[in-house]
Amino acid sequence: MRRRSLLALAAASLATPAFAQAWPAERTIRIIVPVAAGGSQDIVARLLARHLTDTLGQNVVVENQPGAGSNIGYEAASRARPDGYTLLAGSDSLSINRTLFPHLSFDPVEAFAPVARAVRVPQILVVRADSSARTLEEFIAATRRSPVAVGTPGNGSLAHLLGEQIQSAAEVRWTHIPYRGGALAVNDLLGGSLQGVIINIGAVTDHVRAGRMRGLFVSSAGRAAGLPDVPTLAEAGMTGAEAVGWHGIVAPRGTDPAIIARLNAAIAEVLAKPEVAERIAALGLEPVNESPEALGTLIRADAGRWAETIRRARIQPD
Repeated sequence: MRRRSLLALAAASLATPAFAQAWPAERTIRIIVPVAAGGSQDIVARLLARHLTDTLGQNVVVENQPGAGSNIGYEAASRARPDGYTLLAGSDSLSINRTLFPHLSFDPVEAFAPVARAVRVPQILVVRADSSARTLEEFIAATRRSPVAVGTPGNGSLAHLLGEQIQSAAEVRWTHIPYRGGALAVNDLLGGSLQGVIINIGAVTDHVRAGRMRGLFVSSAGRAAGLPDVPTLAEAGMTGAEAVGWHGIVAPRGTDPAIIARLNAAIAEVLAKPEVAERIAALGLEPVNESPEALGTLIRADAGRWAETIRRARIQPD
């Protein structure tokens, strides 16, 4: 992959107009991260920033602007000049927020030019290690017998939407407990206040590996490399409910395509570095090497898919 990414970077440079070829010599590049520091989205953004600094020969810094379901950071990035010096750490919430927040001053799908999906982020349903539910089927059966509380990182999060799909398919209802982020949900599960948590795999990989939690499924089509013993949703007996998030980079709409091509090639080069691959694997995430066009297709497809779930379940933001 390293050879391909170097050739792509060289090809992008040859095809670039003179003004864009000078980029990024002018000044520091900032990546706006629309969530607080510490989560997997922030970690991936910082990992990219550190290595892009070397690859691009210009300082790349992270600027956290959390709040309002990521919309504070999203709006700031949407209003930035499309000159390649302000980027956004995007995620699956770009697609979700279009419907979840219908009165935004910007369109989360149309306001940005896709650059690169850096990693896939499978979701996982975890229970405590001492839970009687050892499979998704047993967890659903328990839901039918008595009330069950399931935590997620928040109303309208990908985990919440996946939970709604599972409940609809299994014809059960559990009590959804939304949190402002996943850390408190994980703590409450370990403390016994919850019977399950649906969350991105990176948030609980260490707990599952250490035997403090049990994974009942991962939401990807294939098993997650970081937790290979956890079955997929299909293997757990449920089809049609796959939901894989992502972390990556987008730019303000109108950014020169030549700059986007250079960024995409540079990110591919970074992801090919062994130390980067090892760090991503340690988080339980999966690196991706795709084109900007592929990311754009994914964002638009997910926007339509999740709009239906949000409307059907009448989901409101926190």
